Amino acid sequence: MFALSSGWGLGCLWLSQLRVWARDASGRWALGACQARLCCSGGGEGRPGSEPGVSPFGPTRQTLKEWALLVSPFGRLRARLPCHVAVRPLDPLTYPDADRVLVAVSGVEGRARALAGLQVEYDEALKEVAIVSDVIDPQASVEVTAPLKFDLNIKSSGSGCVKVQNIECDNCKIETEQGTSILQSVKSPQLHIQTKGGKVICLGTIYGNINIHASDKSTVTIDKLQGSSVNISTEDGLLKAKYLYTESSFLSSAAGDITLGSIHGNITLQSKMGNITVGSSSGCLNASTHQGAIDVYVSQLEKVELKSHKGSILVKVASSLQAYLQLSGKEIDVNSEVRVEEMDEAHKDDGIIITEKKLTFRDWSRILILNTPRVTSPAILKFSRFGLWYYNCAQSIYTEVVCFLVQ
Repeated sequence: MFALSSGWGLGCLWLSQLRVWARDASGRWALGACQARLCCSGGGEGRPGSEPGVSPFGPTRQTLKEWALLVSPFGRLRARLPCHVAVRPLDPLTYPDADRVLVAVSGVEGRARALAGLQVEYDEALKEVAIVSDVIDPQASVEVTAPLKFDLNIKSSGSGCVKVQNIECDNCKIETEQGTSILQSVKSPQLHIQTKGGKVICLGTIYGNINIHASDKSTVTIDKLQGSSVNISTEDGLLKAKYLYTESSFLSSAAGDITLGSIHGNITLQSKMGNITVGSSSGCLNASTHQGAIDVYVSQLEKVELKSHKGSILVKVASSLQAYLQLSGKEIDVNSEVRVEEMDEAHKDDGIIITEKKLTFRDWSRILILNTPRVTSPAILKFSRFGLWYYNCAQSIYTEVVCFLVQ
């Protein structure tokens, strides 16, 4: 049911002109702008280029400086940098006590700003590792290997990107300006991501209570989110997720589209100008848009409410669905192939109200079409296993609602 965009390959996310991390010959992370592929499953990050010691991004990059700090296993990393940052966990076999933080800076040797003003310190009282510089070369990259349970507070400026993978911490906070945030297989009860213009990419499964705010034209692309609470907002950018398993979720966009695959739990979706598409909904769903269209498939019905002021609504449900129906509009056309029991029809204010209709859908496909060319109030569509369907159309607005009842 979920149609992937052309940017997705088999197990891979294909990105155009994105700064991405790749290993050089020394095993350190390098980063640059290129046509890139980030592998989502198996194999890890590919190593572009076949010539040892030569970066595909331009001049040869080298490890410029390294630190090894003795730390508490349950500390915190604070980074404030205008360059690229990558964080990954310590190898538990090499460091069974999880008491080290390893920092390596790579870049182009000889550049005057390569390590300018860089401070790497550990505060034992605060149990905090601080990596700070305002003037380090923006083309440098900082790789941090930290204990698995280390909390993260990372802020990059300019086009600096942040990548975090395989970390399990209590608090994870990432802020970027124009850089991309990449999270892969991260677990955190409190996960906060904010960007002012960069992309947010979540690979693998992200566990926890998740807050993502993307400003301007930033896009959010997600493989799978699982947690008690999920709040995601964009402004003009696309919000796209394959799988969403939550107790409560609120996803919104001012002008961007919201495109979801399989969603589970109590979900609220809002978009002022964009379209809303749900490949499969299992649970309570409340979706509304002012000018966009809504396209939803309901696989398991609890309570679903869909509202569009100026757009169309397309609902697809299983043929076994039974529900009570109430419709209100200027004109209502119910397809004769839909089996409707106990229909009561009344006329009020030049409109038609059909109440308490019990629909029983047979084993073959059925179609219900509601056409409202001269409508008088906002378009709302509800249906519930325990309640009713309700439809009411917006004043001076043409709205067509089509409900496909499929096997």
